[in-house]
Amino acid sequence: MKELAERSPPKRLRRLSEDEIALWIEVAKSVKRRRGATLPTLAAPRPAVPAPAVEVPPAALAPAAKPRQTPGPPPLAPLDRRLKRDLARGRAVVDGVLDLHGLNQAEAHHALRGFLLQAQIQDFRLVIVITGKGGRGRADDDWLSETGVLRRVVPHWLREVDLRQVVLGFEEAGPAHGGAGALYVRLRRRDRR
Repeated sequence: MKELAERSPPKRLRRLSEDEIALWIEVAKSVKRRRGATLPTLAAPRPAVPAPAVEVPPAALAPAAKPRQTPGPPPLAPLDRRLKRDLARGRAVVDGVLDLHGLNQAEAHHALRGFLLQAQIQDFRLVIVITGKGGRGRADDDWLSETGVLRRVVPHWLREVDLRQVVLGFEEAGPAHGGAGALYVRLRRRDRR
């Protein structure tokens, strides 16, 4: 109660704009009116005052030249359900296999790039890249003995901009093809221009 008494009196209400009144009239038309009630009418619109003429140079009227945007790399697409099903049942053909076991990162990266480019030239559609799952590391916490490195970095390499012209999409392989230690890689068709 005390709070209500301490409040300041309400401020004066603002006048509605012409647009708000027109909107209210449209809404009020959809409601049944009381007997004798009338809708407000809008005042006649005021004539618009013409703006002073300003001379615009012809160069300003020409459309602005848009900078040419180079198209980005094509997006990666997941393997479709039918292809995954056929791979699981042994019906789909795998065109090639690359095994990266025993290679360091630099060697594996070089081998992967060369293999994928050569596979695209040979019109391969689907290949398997075996990264391995990574074994148990040594007891010390040396970063050089970290395991499963290729399993983690190969997907990053497949997403690189320059390989997007070759790689259409990739996914972890099914159990019959190595599971988490391998990847199915779909290749784009070669541009034959």
